[in-house]
Amino acid sequence: MASIKRHLSPLEPGHVIRYKDTELLRSFLTDQGKILPRRSTHLTVKQQTRLAKAVKRARMAKLLPYVIRDEE
Repeated sequence: MASIKRHLSPLEPGHVIRYKDTELLRSFLTDQGKILPRRSTHLTVKQQTRLAKAVKRARMAKLLPYVIRDEE
């Protein structure tokens, strides 16, 4: 029988994701400013939902940019 490899969440179960914590939010964004998918962040469904809401709130509060442009 094949064993299932489970990935543990990088955040503690009781960790609160706040929109003001921009360093944490930036670690879950791509170079272009997109939110990374759950399969690559290994977050739980609840954590991913809270992360997405926090990123969107931070963008509205101008703490994070909507698009990160690569100027050459």
